[in-house]
Amino acid sequence: MLTPATETEAAALIREHAASKTPLHIRGGGSRAGFGNAVAADAILSSKALTGITEYNPAEMVMTARAGTPVAEIEAALAANGQGMAFEPMDHRGAMGTSGTPTIGGLFAVNSSGPRRFTAGAARDHLLGLRFVNGAGDVVKAGGKVMKNVTGLDLVKLLAGSHGTLGFLTEVTFKVLPVPKTAATIVVSGLEDEQAMKALAAALSLSVEVSGAAHLPESVRARFIGGKLPDGSATVMRIEGLEASVAVRAEKLMAAMDGIGPVSRLDADDTQALWAEIRDVMPYADGTTRPLWRVSMAPSEAWKLVAGLRLRAGIDAYYDWQGGLVWMRMEADPEAEVLRHGIRTLGGGHATLVRAAPQIRAEVAAFEPQVPAVALLSARIRAKLDPHGIFNPGLMT
Repeated sequence: MLTPATETEAAALIREHAASKTPLHIRGGGSRAGFGNAVAADAILSSKALTGITEYNPAEMVMTARAGTPVAEIEAALAANGQGMAFEPMDHRGAMGTSGTPTIGGLFAVNSSGPRRFTAGAARDHLLGLRFVNGAGDVVKAGGKVMKNVTGLDLVKLLAGSHGTLGFLTEVTFKVLPVPKTAATIVVSGLEDEQAMKALAAALSLSVEVSGAAHLPESVRARFIGGKLPDGSATVMRIEGLEASVAVRAEKLMAAMDGIGPVSRLDADDTQALWAEIRDVMPYADGTTRPLWRVSMAPSEAWKLVAGLRLRAGIDAYYDWQGGLVWMRMEADPEAEVLRHGIRTLGGGHATLVRAAPQIRAEVAAFEPQVPAVALLSARIRAKLDPHGIFNPGLMT
């Protein structure tokens, strides 16, 4: 385990490994250890010693921090000023059975984005600038502290979601936003998946500013917030903002949902707990290595994929992002070929194998389906930034 304490030290270590073409396993705090395909590297290069918030002006709503800074430290500093990260980054430890420390660099490296993704954007949309060391050991600065500074080849967006395959992050600059004063969740009970997607689409067409839209089938409903949700499946819609505004918009949404199914409302505390559990995939934080897929596709088609898979395999699932994000836990086999065929048949999408036993990871690609044109473009970009192929070889293949 190599843990450089400075960017200069990290660059020197990478130059040494580049000279000998010795692969490195790039890692943050280890909270997603085991993700992706096996990395063919003997040494781990971790950013966990690169810590500290280097600049934060609450009035400007911009923060700069070294990549290894714990997310908890970031959130505490933001909370003290009534601010937060609007994209609601996921904590993977429960679902993946890890015990590492989530870091701000790791968060952006995987583009972690939670329930507010479909309204607030992904993590990469909030990333303004970064510093990283490329595969030749050169320190690169990209972006700036305001969005207009991003010009030319957008390295900021490329590095976000690259899982450490393009560079070793040392510092990130990102925008933050005020935390909503309160929140409420409207629950429609007893809907089938197809009905739920129509209800969520109807809710988002209203002028009530829904910031969370998920469907929790009966198979998972009781595993959220200690079983407090009403009987039957739960189609849930979150509204946030000032107290008076939330009250008015919640009443309007409840009236619109009346007649679709039984309607109820969760208070602010239960709302906060529910959406944190949806974000962190708590129903599947079960201590097992049963295959867990994260599938993103059109909301109008995702439920059909789940329905088809249920006819072929043992599957448990729930929906976020208005139905466009599906978390699927398979009972045994990952059913990668069936999943790949279903996604292709229903117009396309993307699936990530988040969790699986080692023997399954050795046989199944972490990212499905593999698109040749995208793979070729990715290879060309990587050849420029990591010419010797030393960063996380094999992780994303």
